[in-house]
Amino acid sequence: MFDRREFLHRSVLGAVSAGAIGGFAVPVAAQSMDSLRIFVPANPGGGWDQTARTIEHVLKAANMVKTVQVTNVGGAGGTVGLPQFINQWKGQGNALMVGGMVMVGAIITAKSPLRLSQTTPIARLTGEFEVIVVPANSPHKDMKSLVAALKADPGKVSWAGGSAGGTDHILVGMVARAAGVEPTKTSYVAFAGGGPAQAAILGGQVTAGVSGWGEFSEQVKAGKMRALALSSDKRQPGIDVPTLKEQGVDVELFNWRGVFAPPGVTPDQRNAMIAYVEKMAASPQWQEELKKRDWTGILQTGDAFAAYIESETKRIEAILKDLGLG
Repeated sequence: MFDRREFLHRSVLGAVSAGAIGGFAVPVAAQSMDSLRIFVPANPGGGWDQTARTIEHVLKAANMVKTVQVTNVGGAGGTVGLPQFINQWKGQGNALMVGGMVMVGAIITAKSPLRLSQTTPIARLTGEFEVIVVPANSPHKDMKSLVAALKADPGKVSWAGGSAGGTDHILVGMVARAAGVEPTKTSYVAFAGGGPAQAAILGGQVTAGVSGWGEFSEQVKAGKMRALALSSDKRQPGIDVPTLKEQGVDVELFNWRGVFAPPGVTPDQRNAMIAYVEKMAASPQWQEELKKRDWTGILQTGDAFAAYIESETKRIEAILKDLGLG
């Protein structure tokens, strides 16, 4: 007996054979089994591009696809490429776009007329939690101490992180709001890359730093930085760092990444792609990549993912407005 998605998947493959034999056009969704197009609204080398290349590697290793074509269109947190995906890739059932939380924020700060909801959400795949660090010689030993200083004088607590309005900045705003501090009063210093931010933290030029765990983990392990808190929902295996919630700061944040089909695909194409991505996410090859890359798998698909996008957009929009960026 097959479940509904397996039945649909096999039916789609049958339709391909029937179409090829009878001379009819092959359904676009079915072509994803032979060829897949991945749209990355970012330049090569970044997190979204790494996700796309990992998907390509896994699908080929699991014999789930014959060819994969990756197209990169970078700029402005994905808002340069998004219009192209929505308008030019419309109705292509063998196509996926990689995107994530950063794009949600970029769309809001850029006041773009487009929204991720104009695509077809397929699956949330991974999430990277954030970490708050201080220099090893900092007087702050935990979040209680840092929050107390923030409450006493928000302007004297400076935070190093990535671009203004990005994940790091959003986390700072959320921490401030949870502590009862006006987010616009926070002193956030945006850096173009992890290197300059690390130098500022290690040099004592800022009070604290915020980034993904992978950015600061080596400095923490080397004893040059002290990790105060993770933004995850629970403690992470192998990382002896408490969460924000454990320390009385009611904040949870994942820098998630997922995949989206273009607008205009049929319900059958959407369901076939969901089943396809679910099969990939369950493969041993994907699980191995998660482990190797220190990615946290937070799979969520279909309607549930679409609802998550809607709620996440509202949450991030509120924080960015609090920061004066919305």
